[in-house]
Amino acid sequence: MRIATWNVNGLRSRMAFVGHWLAARKPNVVALQELKLTDAQFPRAEFEAQGYRAAVHGEKGWNGVAILAREPLEITQQGVPGQHDFGARLVTARVADLSFTSVYCPNGKATDHEDFPRKLAWYEALAVHWAASHSAGEPAVLCGDFNVCPAPIDSWDEPRLRGQIFHTDAERERFRALLGTGLFDVFRERHPDVQAFSWWDYRGGAFHKREGLRIDFLLVTRPVLERVTAIEIDREYRKKQAGLTASDHAPVYADLA
Repeated sequence: MRIATWNVNGLRSRMAFVGHWLAARKPNVVALQELKLTDAQFPRAEFEAQGYRAAVHGEKGWNGVAILAREPLEITQQGVPGQHDFGARLVTARVADLSFTSVYCPNGKATDHEDFPRKLAWYEALAVHWAASHSAGEPAVLCGDFNVCPAPIDSWDEPRLRGQIFHTDAERERFRALLGTGLFDVFRERHPDVQAFSWWDYRGGAFHKREGLRIDFLLVTRPVLERVTAIEIDREYRKKQAGLTASDHAPVYADLA
């Protein structure tokens, strides 16, 4: 079974690219973020033609999350309780034996922006919600764009960026608290010393200069972690494919026994 997450940075402009990736990688369950469209605008028919059902929590022009699955899925949660003013940022569905969640955490913009303390509060609410709705012994996946570099190794230039957005103690503390609810960062569990990134700015040739951040994660409970046989940050799909322009994020996928 292959599970994946991908911030597509606008699904309407990326639909052909996503279809190309689905055909090449053949995941069973995929979390998508930053759809930038409503539920009614979601291209269900196109995904169904490739064998995927969808659970969607969309929003006009901004945010938006979805789950694609080859098996039937049932939505069990939309949005973080008490945080709906921050937009459509979470959807959970039951897929086979998994509780599977796609999440798009707030960016925060800058440490002196009014959205920054709201981002921290959102993270706290997410941890409370997760702890209340999922036990550590349940097969569950929480994945998506978390907009934080958990440790210095996850940033291309920690000394220069330390204390800036994504690199603050406050953000990292909230992320660790989320892990403390019984979750494991699969990539870091499997590759404790590897520096690899999942996001690169479009500007300045950042991708080719390896100036990136690791901010997209597959977080799982221990029953899922014990099934993981491999995990990959799919750098090839941060590049153009068949003349199609990529998102600024790479997909991340893991294979489960």
